[in-house]
Amino acid sequence: MIRVGILGASGYTALESMQWLLRHPQVTITAATSRQGNGSPVSEMHPSLFRRLEVPVEDLSNESLLERCDVVFSCLPHGASAHAVKDLLAMGGKVIDLSADYRLSTPELYKKWYEEEHPDAARLGSTPYGLPELFGEELRGVSLIANPGCYPTSAILPLAPILKEGLIDPNSIVVDSKSGISGAGRTPKVGTLYCETAESFHAYSVGNHRHQPEIVDILKRATGRDASVVFTPHLTPMERGIFSTIYVRPLEGVSANQVRECIAAAYDGQPFIRMVPGLPATRYTARTNYVDISVRSNQQWIILLCTIDNLVKGAAGAAVQNLNVMFGLDPTMALVD
Repeated sequence: MIRVGILGASGYTALESMQWLLRHPQVTITAATSRQGNGSPVSEMHPSLFRRLEVPVEDLSNESLLERCDVVFSCLPHGASAHAVKDLLAMGGKVIDLSADYRLSTPELYKKWYEEEHPDAARLGSTPYGLPELFGEELRGVSLIANPGCYPTSAILPLAPILKEGLIDPNSIVVDSKSGISGAGRTPKVGTLYCETAESFHAYSVGNHRHQPEIVDILKRATGRDASVVFTPHLTPMERGIFSTIYVRPLEGVSANQVRECIAAAYDGQPFIRMVPGLPATRYTARTNYVDISVRSNQQWIILLCTIDNLVKGAAGAAVQNLNVMFGLDPTMALVD
């Protein structure tokens, strides 16, 4: 059995990770940590785990954590995660990092967007990005995987094949994304209170969202091509889900059907990518690890539509998929019925 520890057990991604890991026939959860940990069962922090998982939540040292675990899911915030991950790796541990700390390629890019020096800068650019559909071979047997962001997953997967094949103008890409409120995390904030979000729909971080450089950076890594992306996120009053509507300009002579066939061929055999004939909706990917993609056209534009569950394929499900690849298991293990 693979022994898994959860670092930073209080948030939504930690809870979602534990729920999926409990389904895994080759995994046992052996540790859960939090600064507020006092030895109480994790089910007191997350009542949905009552009588399903009763490991104590403790403020463990890295040494104690690694004594109990073969791999750690780091669900800490950015900055804090890299400090912990650096030490865990130095002690011979394996980590799947669900924060943003190892996703970008350079310390300069990280400092620009996260406004602080990276505590483990030497690993930026060499840490594999956890989209097995694009970087599968890089993930096998490694000690650290950077789990993708939720918005970037919904943008990169439809765009990468057609950008790589040169079917679209790389300087005319618009990504219009909508997320459920769980994407903002569990920490209470005025902007995510029920009375602020119910019966409302709004954009946020317009022009300066930290997932924009991640989309551009990883597209370059996956395709070898530079791209210019306008990315605008929106908050919608639902618990979970992401719907990204992506507008691209095809090069002369390229049809929507060619774009559709290119994406389908690139992901042929990938178990979680579904090229759907109709229009996707968040309800069809909710609580699954699937990515639904559809293609439409409108005069000079081709429109890519993509839905995922932000807590599953956008976080915990991707982490479990990455664990499977890291340890040489069936990538669908625990993620399909």
